[in-house]
Amino acid sequence: MDFIEDIRLADGPVLWIAWAAGVAGLAYLLWRSGRRHTISASAVVIAAALMLAAALVAGTHLLLIYVLLAFPEELPWETLVWSVPAVAALLLWLLRLHGIWGRRPFLASIPRPTLPVLHRVRSTAAASAALLGVVALSAVQVNAYFGLNHTVSDLTGTAVARIPVLEDALKRQPGESATVSLSDWAPPAGLPADGIIRKAAIPGTVSGFRSRDAYIYLPPAYQSSPRPALPVLVLFSGQPGSPADWLTGGALRSRLDRFASGHGGVSPVVVVVDPNGTPSGNTLCMDSRIAQADTFLAQDVPAWIRATVDVDPDPRQWAAGGFSFGATCAMQMVTRHPDIYSAALAFSSEKEPAIAKERHKTIDASFGGDTAAFDRLTPLGVMKERRFDGKAIYFGAGERDPEFVQYMALLSGAARAAGFTVEVHRIPNAGHSWETASRGLPGGLDFLAARWGIKP
Repeated sequence: MDFIEDIRLADGPVLWIAWAAGVAGLAYLLWRSGRRHTISASAVVIAAALMLAAALVAGTHLLLIYVLLAFPEELPWETLVWSVPAVAALLLWLLRLHGIWGRRPFLASIPRPTLPVLHRVRSTAAASAALLGVVALSAVQVNAYFGLNHTVSDLTGTAVARIPVLEDALKRQPGESATVSLSDWAPPAGLPADGIIRKAAIPGTVSGFRSRDAYIYLPPAYQSSPRPALPVLVLFSGQPGSPADWLTGGALRSRLDRFASGHGGVSPVVVVVDPNGTPSGNTLCMDSRIAQADTFLAQDVPAWIRATVDVDPDPRQWAAGGFSFGATCAMQMVTRHPDIYSAALAFSSEKEPAIAKERHKTIDASFGGDTAAFDRLTPLGVMKERRFDGKAIYFGAGERDPEFVQYMALLSGAARAAGFTVEVHRIPNAGHSWETASRGLPGGLDFLAARWGIKP
Protein backbone atom coordinates (compact mmCIF):
# COMPACT_ATOMS: atom_id res chain seq x y z
CA MET A 1 0.00 0.00 0.00
CA ASP A 2 3.06 2.28 -0.11
CA PHE A 3 1.99 3.63 -3.48
CA ILE A 4 -1.13 5.08 -1.84
CA GLU A 5 0.92 6.81 0.86
CA ASP A 6 3.15 8.33 -1.83
CA ILE A 7 0.25 9.90 -3.77
CA ARG A 8 0.81 13.63 -3.97
CA LEU A 9 -2.03 15.86 -2.78
CA ALA A 10 -1.01 19.34 -3.94
CA ASP A 11 -0.24 18.67 -7.58
CA GLY A 12 -0.48 16.04 -10.32
CA PRO A 13 -3.56 13.84 -10.85
CA VAL A 14 -5.12 14.60 -7.47
CA LEU A 15 -5.18 18.30 -8.26
CA TRP A 16 -6.65 17.72 -11.73
CA ILE A 17 -9.31 15.36 -10.38
CA ALA A 18 -10.19 17.83 -7.62
CA TRP A 19 -10.61 20.60 -10.17
CA ALA A 20 -12.82 18.42 -12.38
CA ALA A 21 -14.93 17.25 -9.44
CA GLY A 22 -15.23 20.73 -7.96
CA VAL A 23 -16.24 22.48 -11.17
CA ALA A 24 -18.69 19.72 -12.12
CA GLY A 25 -20.14 19.61 -8.62
CA LEU A 26 -20.67 23.34 -8.36
CA ALA A 27 -22.18 23.46 -11.87
CA TYR A 28 -24.60 20.66 -10.95
CA LEU A 29 -25.70 22.36 -7.74
CA LEU A 30 -26.13 25.71 -9.46
CA TRP A 31 -28.14 24.18 -12.29
CA ARG A 32 -30.32 21.93 -10.17
CA SER A 33 -30.98 24.66 -7.60
CA GLY A 34 -32.21 27.06 -10.27
CA ARG A 35 -33.79 24.77 -12.86
CA ARG A 36 -37.36 25.40 -11.67
CA HIS A 37 -36.97 29.17 -11.72
CA THR A 38 -36.70 31.82 -14.38
CA ILE A 39 -33.25 32.90 -15.46
CA SER A 40 -33.44 36.06 -13.36
CA ALA A 41 -34.71 34.16 -10.33
CA SER A 42 -31.95 31.58 -10.72
CA ALA A 43 -29.36 34.35 -10.85
CA VAL A 44 -30.75 35.76 -7.61
CA VAL A 45 -30.58 32.34 -5.93
CA ILE A 46 -27.00 31.79 -7.05
CA ALA A 47 -25.87 35.30 -6.12
CA ALA A 48 -27.56 35.04 -2.74
CA ALA A 49 -25.83 31.72 -2.03
CA LEU A 50 -22.41 33.14 -2.91
CA MET A 51 -22.95 36.34 -0.91
CA LEU A 52 -24.25 34.45 2.11
CA ALA A 53 -21.31 32.04 1.88
CA ALA A 54 -18.85 34.95 1.80
CA ALA A 55 -20.58 36.52 4.80
CA LEU A 56 -20.49 33.25 6.75
CA VAL A 57 -16.80 32.75 6.02
CA ALA A 58 -15.99 36.31 7.05
CA GLY A 59 -18.11 36.05 10.18
CA THR A 60 -16.57 32.74 11.20
CA HIS A 61 -13.11 34.19 10.60
CA LEU A 62 -13.82 37.15 12.87
CA LEU A 63 -15.32 34.83 15.49
CA LEU A 64 -12.20 32.67 15.50
CA ILE A 65 -9.86 35.66 15.71
CA TYR A 66 -11.60 38.04 18.11
CA VAL A 67 -13.92 35.86 20.23
CA LEU A 68 -12.56 32.33 20.39
CA LEU A 69 -8.92 33.53 20.14
CA ALA A 70 -8.06 30.55 17.94
CA PHE A 71 -5.43 32.51 15.97
CA PRO A 72 -3.37 35.58 16.90
CA GLU A 73 -3.21 36.76 13.29
CA GLU A 74 -5.75 36.91 10.47
CA LEU A 75 -5.78 33.92 8.16
CA PRO A 76 -4.39 34.40 4.63
CA TRP A 77 -7.00 35.79 2.28
CA GLU A 78 -6.34 32.97 -0.21
CA THR A 79 -7.58 30.39 2.27
CA LEU A 80 -10.71 32.44 3.00
CA VAL A 81 -11.47 32.83 -0.69
CA TRP A 82 -11.16 29.09 -1.24
CA SER A 83 -13.53 28.45 1.67
CA VAL A 84 -16.35 30.38 -0.02
CA PRO A 85 -17.08 27.79 -2.79
CA ALA A 86 -17.36 25.01 -0.20
CA VAL A 87 -19.79 26.99 1.97
CA ALA A 88 -21.79 28.12 -1.09
CA ALA A 89 -22.01 24.49 -2.22
CA LEU A 90 -23.28 23.51 1.21
CA LEU A 91 -26.02 26.16 1.03
CA LEU A 92 -27.03 25.05 -2.47
CA TRP A 93 -27.00 21.44 -1.29
CA LEU A 94 -29.40 22.32 1.54
CA LEU A 95 -31.60 24.17 -0.94
CA ARG A 96 -31.51 21.16 -3.23
CA LEU A 97 -32.46 18.82 -0.37
CA HIS A 98 -35.40 21.04 0.43
CA GLY A 99 -36.49 20.78 -3.18
CA ILE A 100 -36.14 17.00 -3.05
CA TRP A 101 -37.69 16.22 0.31
CA GLY A 102 -39.60 19.34 1.30
CA ARG A 103 -42.26 19.26 -1.42
CA ARG A 104 -44.49 16.73 -3.19
CA PRO A 105 -42.32 15.05 -5.84
CA PHE A 106 -43.26 15.54 -9.46
CA LEU A 107 -43.46 11.75 -10.01
CA ALA A 108 -46.06 11.27 -7.27
CA SER A 109 -48.86 10.72 -9.81
CA ILE A 110 -47.17 7.58 -11.15
CA PRO A 111 -48.96 4.57 -9.62
CA ARG A 112 -45.73 2.99 -8.26
CA PRO A 113 -45.18 4.11 -4.65
CA THR A 114 -41.50 3.21 -4.52
CA LEU A 115 -40.46 5.29 -7.52
CA PRO A 116 -40.68 8.72 -5.86
CA VAL A 117 -38.54 7.54 -2.94
CA LEU A 118 -35.94 6.04 -5.28
CA HIS A 119 -35.88 9.26 -7.25
CA ARG A 120 -35.34 11.27 -4.09
CA VAL A 121 -32.56 9.00 -2.91
CA ARG A 122 -30.81 9.19 -6.25
CA SER A 123 -31.16 12.96 -6.39
CA THR A 124 -29.87 13.29 -2.83
CA ALA A 125 -26.89 11.07 -3.62
CA ALA A 126 -26.08 13.09 -6.75
CA ALA A 127 -26.31 16.38 -4.85
CA SER A 128 -24.17 14.99 -2.02
CA ALA A 129 -21.54 13.79 -4.49
CA ALA A 130 -21.52 17.26 -6.07
CA LEU A 131 -21.07 18.86 -2.64
CA LEU A 132 -18.17 16.55 -1.82
CA GLY A 133 -16.53 17.46 -5.13
CA VAL A 134 -16.59 21.17 -4.31
CA VAL A 135 -15.43 20.60 -0.73
CA ALA A 136 -12.58 18.44 -2.00
CA LEU A 137 -11.43 21.15 -4.39
CA SER A 138 -11.48 23.77 -1.62
CA ALA A 139 -9.59 21.46 0.74
CA VAL A 140 -6.94 20.65 -1.87
CA GLN A 141 -6.41 24.33 -2.62
CA VAL A 142 -6.18 25.34 1.05
CA ASN A 143 -3.73 22.52 1.69
CA ALA A 144 -1.71 23.53 -1.38
CA TYR A 145 -1.50 27.09 -0.05
CA PHE A 146 -0.25 26.09 3.40
CA GLY A 147 2.06 23.45 1.91
CA LEU A 148 1.79 21.20 4.97
CA ASN A 149 0.62 17.84 3.56
CA HIS A 150 2.35 16.97 0.31
CA THR A 151 1.40 13.28 0.26
CA VAL A 152 -1.20 10.93 1.70
CA SER A 153 1.34 9.77 4.30
CA ASP A 154 1.82 13.40 5.40
CA LEU A 155 -1.93 13.74 5.84
CA THR A 156 -2.39 10.48 7.73
CA GLY A 157 0.83 10.77 9.70
CA THR A 158 1.89 7.22 8.87
CA ALA A 159 5.43 8.11 7.83
CA VAL A 160 6.05 10.16 10.96
CA ALA A 161 4.53 7.45 13.14
CA ARG A 162 7.11 4.97 11.87
CA ILE A 163 10.10 7.09 12.98
CA PRO A 164 12.01 5.04 15.59
CA VAL A 165 13.01 6.23 19.03
CA LEU A 166 16.62 7.43 19.38
CA GLU A 167 18.61 4.32 20.21
CA ASP A 168 21.54 4.05 22.59
CA ALA A 169 24.05 3.48 19.78
CA LEU A 170 23.39 7.01 18.52
CA LYS A 171 23.55 8.66 21.92
CA ARG A 172 26.52 10.24 23.61
CA GLN A 173 28.17 7.80 25.94
CA PRO A 174 28.28 9.08 29.54
CA GLY A 175 31.65 10.18 30.79
CA GLU A 176 33.41 10.19 27.45
CA SER A 177 33.48 12.03 24.16
CA ALA A 178 33.94 10.27 20.86
CA THR A 179 34.15 13.49 18.83
CA VAL A 180 36.91 15.39 17.11
CA SER A 181 36.84 19.02 16.11
CA LEU A 182 35.02 19.75 12.89
CA SER A 183 38.15 21.26 11.37
CA ASP A 184 40.12 18.05 12.04
CA TRP A 185 37.48 15.65 10.76
CA ALA A 186 37.55 14.23 7.23
CA PRO A 187 34.82 12.17 5.56
CA PRO A 188 35.76 8.47 5.80
CA ALA A 189 35.22 5.96 3.03
CA GLY A 190 31.76 4.44 3.00
CA LEU A 191 30.07 7.39 4.64
CA PRO A 192 26.25 7.04 4.29
CA ALA A 193 24.65 9.31 1.70
CA ASP A 194 21.68 10.30 3.86
CA GLY A 195 21.03 11.42 7.38
CA ILE A 196 18.61 9.73 9.74
CA ILE A 197 15.58 10.90 11.71
CA ARG A 198 14.80 9.77 15.24
CA LYS A 199 12.37 10.88 17.93
CA ALA A 200 12.77 11.33 21.67
CA ALA A 201 10.97 12.70 24.70
CA ILE A 202 12.72 15.69 26.26
CA PRO A 203 11.83 15.90 29.96
CA GLY A 204 11.01 19.21 31.60
CA THR A 205 13.41 18.52 34.43
CA VAL A 206 13.70 22.11 35.62
CA SER A 207 10.60 23.68 34.06
CA GLY A 208 8.10 20.92 34.74
CA PHE A 209 6.87 21.42 31.17
CA ARG A 210 5.40 18.41 29.36
CA SER A 211 6.17 18.50 25.64
CA ARG A 212 5.39 16.21 22.75
CA ASP A 213 8.13 14.13 21.19
CA ALA A 214 11.03 15.96 19.59
CA TYR A 215 12.50 14.90 16.24
CA ILE A 216 16.26 14.70 15.74
CA TYR A 217 18.11 14.79 12.43
CA LEU A 218 21.57 13.24 12.50
CA PRO A 219 23.60 13.91 9.34
CA PRO A 220 25.84 11.36 7.58
CA ALA A 221 28.90 12.72 9.39
CA TYR A 222 27.31 11.84 12.74
CA GLN A 223 27.21 8.19 11.68
CA SER A 224 31.01 8.02 11.35
CA SER A 225 33.58 7.11 14.00
CA PRO A 226 34.94 9.29 15.40
CA ARG A 227 32.16 11.81 15.05
CA PRO A 228 32.87 15.46 14.37
CA ALA A 229 31.67 17.97 16.95
CA LEU A 230 28.68 19.24 14.97
CA PRO A 231 26.75 22.48 15.35
CA VAL A 232 23.19 22.45 16.67
CA LEU A 233 20.02 23.92 15.19
CA VAL A 234 16.91 23.85 17.40
CA LEU A 235 13.71 24.33 15.40
CA PHE A 236 10.14 25.23 16.37
CA SER A 237 7.00 24.82 14.26
CA GLY A 238 4.00 27.09 13.83
CA GLN A 239 0.91 27.33 16.02
CA PRO A 240 -1.43 25.50 15.80
CA GLY A 241 0.81 22.65 14.79
CA SER A 242 3.34 20.10 15.94
CA PRO A 243 7.08 19.37 15.60
CA ALA A 244 6.24 16.88 12.83
CA ASP A 245 5.21 19.82 10.63
CA TRP A 246 8.89 20.48 9.95
CA LEU A 247 9.18 16.96 8.56
CA THR A 248 6.15 17.26 6.28
CA GLY A 249 5.62 20.89 5.30
CA GLY A 250 9.23 21.87 5.97
CA ALA A 251 10.67 18.93 4.00
CA LEU A 252 13.40 18.96 6.64
CA ARG A 253 15.12 15.70 5.85
CA SER A 254 15.48 16.31 2.11
CA ARG A 255 16.71 19.87 2.68
CA LEU A 256 19.32 18.74 5.21
CA ASP A 257 20.42 15.73 3.15
CA ARG A 258 20.96 18.02 0.18
CA PHE A 259 22.98 20.43 2.31
CA ALA A 260 25.06 17.58 3.76
CA SER A 261 25.75 16.11 0.32
CA GLY A 262 27.32 19.42 -0.70
CA HIS A 263 29.40 19.68 2.49
CA GLY A 264 31.11 16.31 2.83
CA GLY A 265 28.31 14.74 4.85
CA VAL A 266 28.29 17.59 7.40
CA SER A 267 25.25 19.51 8.54
CA PRO A 268 24.04 20.64 11.94
CA VAL A 269 22.37 18.19 14.27
CA VAL A 270 18.79 19.44 14.15
CA VAL A 271 16.37 19.01 17.05
CA VAL A 272 12.74 19.95 16.37
CA VAL A 273 11.29 20.81 19.77
CA ASP A 274 7.73 21.30 21.01
CA PRO A 275 7.24 24.52 23.03
CA ASN A 276 3.43 24.20 23.31
CA GLY A 277 2.53 20.73 24.57
CA THR A 278 -0.67 20.35 22.51
CA PRO A 279 -1.68 21.12 18.89
CA SER A 280 -3.73 24.15 19.94
CA GLY A 281 -1.59 25.26 22.88
CA ASN A 282 0.23 28.59 22.89
CA THR A 283 2.79 29.17 25.63
CA LEU A 284 4.20 32.30 23.95
CA CYS A 285 7.65 30.69 24.53
CA MET A 286 7.71 32.61 27.80
CA ASP A 287 7.74 31.92 31.50
CA SER A 288 4.32 33.23 32.43
CA ARG A 289 1.03 32.24 34.02
CA ILE A 290 0.55 29.88 31.07
CA ALA A 291 3.69 27.72 31.36
CA GLN A 292 7.41 27.77 32.08
CA ALA A 293 8.20 27.49 28.37
CA ASP A 294 11.25 29.75 28.41
CA THR A 295 12.88 27.65 31.12
CA PHE A 296 12.15 24.52 29.13
CA LEU A 297 13.71 25.89 25.92
CA ALA A 298 16.65 27.67 27.55
CA GLN A 299 17.57 25.09 30.22
CA ASP A 300 15.92 21.69 29.78
CA VAL A 301 16.36 21.41 26.01
CA PRO A 302 20.04 22.48 25.80
CA ALA A 303 20.93 20.30 28.80
CA TRP A 304 19.23 17.28 27.21
CA ILE A 305 20.96 17.83 23.87
CA ARG A 306 24.41 18.18 25.42
CA ALA A 307 23.90 15.08 27.58
CA THR A 308 22.30 12.92 24.88
CA VAL A 309 23.91 13.73 21.52
CA ASP A 310 27.53 14.23 20.46
CA VAL A 311 27.58 17.91 19.47
CA ASP A 312 29.76 20.97 19.85
CA PRO A 313 28.83 22.55 23.22
CA ASP A 314 30.14 26.00 22.17
CA PRO A 315 27.16 28.41 22.09
CA ARG A 316 28.67 30.06 19.01
CA GLN A 317 27.80 26.80 17.20
CA TRP A 318 24.14 26.81 18.32
CA ALA A 319 21.17 28.43 16.61
CA ALA A 320 17.39 28.49 16.97
CA GLY A 321 14.93 28.69 14.11
CA GLY A 322 11.30 28.38 13.19
CA PHE A 323 8.30 29.29 11.09
CA SER A 324 5.56 31.77 12.11
CA PHE A 325 5.03 31.20 15.86
CA GLY A 326 8.23 29.15 15.76
CA ALA A 327 10.14 32.04 14.21
CA THR A 328 8.90 34.34 16.95
CA CYS A 329 10.07 31.76 19.46
CA ALA A 330 13.50 31.62 17.79
CA MET A 331 13.71 35.42 17.98
CA GLN A 332 12.94 35.21 21.68
CA MET A 333 15.65 32.62 22.27
CA VAL A 334 18.39 34.56 20.48
CA THR A 335 17.48 37.85 22.16
CA ARG A 336 16.79 36.55 25.68
CA HIS A 337 19.47 33.84 25.70
CA PRO A 338 22.36 34.84 23.41
CA ASP A 339 24.65 32.85 25.71
CA ILE A 340 22.87 29.68 24.49
CA TYR A 341 21.68 30.49 20.96
CA SER A 342 24.00 32.80 19.06
CA ALA A 343 21.98 32.92 15.82
CA ALA A 344 18.43 32.50 14.56
CA LEU A 345 16.51 31.61 11.42
CA ALA A 346 13.21 33.51 11.46
CA PHE A 347 10.78 32.55 8.70
CA SER A 348 7.58 34.65 8.80
CA SER A 349 8.07 35.81 12.37
CA GLU A 350 5.29 37.62 14.18
CA LYS A 351 6.01 41.10 15.46
CA GLU A 352 5.83 39.77 19.01
CA PRO A 353 4.41 36.74 20.85
CA ALA A 354 0.63 36.73 20.73
CA ILE A 355 -2.35 34.67 21.79
CA ALA A 356 -4.95 37.04 20.39
CA LYS A 357 -5.18 39.73 17.77
CA GLU A 358 -5.98 42.22 20.52
CA ARG A 359 -2.75 42.77 22.42
CA HIS A 360 -4.30 43.32 25.85
CA LYS A 361 -5.83 39.82 25.78
CA THR A 362 -2.38 38.29 25.38
CA ILE A 363 -1.01 40.36 28.26
CA ASP A 364 -4.02 39.63 30.48
CA ALA A 365 -3.70 35.87 29.93
CA SER A 366 0.06 35.66 30.37
CA PHE A 367 1.00 38.42 32.84
CA GLY A 368 -2.26 39.43 34.47
CA GLY A 369 -2.35 42.73 32.60
CA ASP A 370 1.24 43.73 33.46
CA THR A 371 2.24 45.34 30.15
CA ALA A 372 5.71 46.30 31.34
CA ALA A 373 6.52 42.71 32.32
CA PHE A 374 5.41 41.48 28.90
CA ASP A 375 7.28 44.20 26.98
CA ARG A 376 10.54 43.39 28.77
CA LEU A 377 10.49 39.90 27.28
CA THR A 378 9.52 40.59 23.65
CA PRO A 379 12.29 40.63 21.02
CA LEU A 380 11.62 44.27 20.22
CA GLY A 381 11.69 45.16 23.91
CA VAL A 382 14.93 43.27 24.56
CA MET A 383 16.67 44.68 21.48
CA LYS A 384 15.97 48.22 22.71
CA GLU A 385 17.91 47.52 25.90
CA ARG A 386 20.79 45.23 24.85
CA ARG A 387 23.53 44.91 22.26
CA PHE A 388 24.08 41.72 20.25
CA ASP A 389 27.36 42.28 18.45
CA GLY A 390 28.65 39.02 17.01
CA LYS A 391 25.17 37.43 16.90
CA ALA A 392 23.17 36.91 13.71
CA ILE A 393 19.64 36.52 12.38
CA TYR A 394 18.48 35.30 8.97
CA PHE A 395 14.99 36.60 8.11
CA GLY A 396 12.66 35.24 5.45
CA ALA A 397 9.03 35.94 4.53
CA GLY A 398 6.83 35.14 1.55
CA GLU A 399 6.49 38.00 -0.89
CA ARG A 400 2.72 37.34 -1.02
CA ASP A 401 2.45 37.80 2.75
CA PRO A 402 2.43 41.61 3.15
CA GLU A 403 1.66 41.69 6.88
CA PHE A 404 4.60 39.47 7.75
CA VAL A 405 6.86 41.21 5.26
CA GLN A 406 6.17 44.36 7.29
CA TYR A 407 6.97 42.51 10.51
CA MET A 408 10.22 41.33 8.93
CA ALA A 409 11.18 44.89 8.04
CA LEU A 410 10.44 46.08 11.58
CA LEU A 411 12.30 43.24 13.30
CA SER A 412 15.31 43.27 10.97
CA GLY A 413 15.70 47.03 11.40
CA ALA A 414 15.62 46.68 15.18
CA ALA A 415 18.08 43.75 14.99
CA ARG A 416 20.59 45.74 12.92
CA ALA A 417 20.32 48.65 15.34
CA ALA A 418 21.03 46.25 18.21
CA GLY A 419 24.21 44.93 16.58
CA PHE A 420 23.01 41.71 14.98
CA THR A 421 24.43 40.63 11.63
CA VAL A 422 21.28 40.44 9.51
CA GLU A 423 20.18 39.00 6.17
CA VAL A 424 16.67 39.60 4.84
CA HIS A 425 15.01 37.62 2.06
CA ARG A 426 11.60 37.64 0.41
CA ILE A 427 10.65 34.18 -0.84
CA PRO A 428 9.22 34.56 -4.36
CA ASN A 429 5.61 33.46 -5.00
CA ALA A 430 5.11 32.31 -1.40
CA GLY A 431 2.60 33.42 1.20
CA HIS A 432 2.27 32.66 4.90
CA SER A 433 2.87 28.98 4.28
CA TRP A 434 5.32 26.18 4.91
CA GLU A 435 6.63 26.82 1.43
CA THR A 436 8.32 29.91 2.87
CA ALA A 437 10.14 27.87 5.50
CA SER A 438 10.97 24.96 3.19
CA ARG A 439 12.30 27.13 0.38
CA GLY A 440 14.00 29.53 2.78
CA LEU A 441 15.83 26.88 4.80
CA PRO A 442 18.68 26.22 2.31
CA GLY A 443 19.64 29.90 2.33
CA GLY A 444 19.44 29.93 6.10
CA LEU A 445 21.72 26.90 6.34
CA ASP A 446 24.27 28.58 4.07
CA PHE A 447 24.08 31.66 6.30
CA LEU A 448 24.80 29.57 9.39
CA ALA A 449 27.46 27.45 7.66
CA ALA A 450 29.58 30.54 7.01
CA ARG A 451 29.49 31.30 10.75
CA TRP A 452 30.09 27.70 11.81
CA GLY A 453 33.02 26.98 9.50
CA ILE A 454 31.20 24.33 7.48
CA LYS A 455 32.85 24.33 4.05
CA PRO A 456 31.72 22.71 0.78
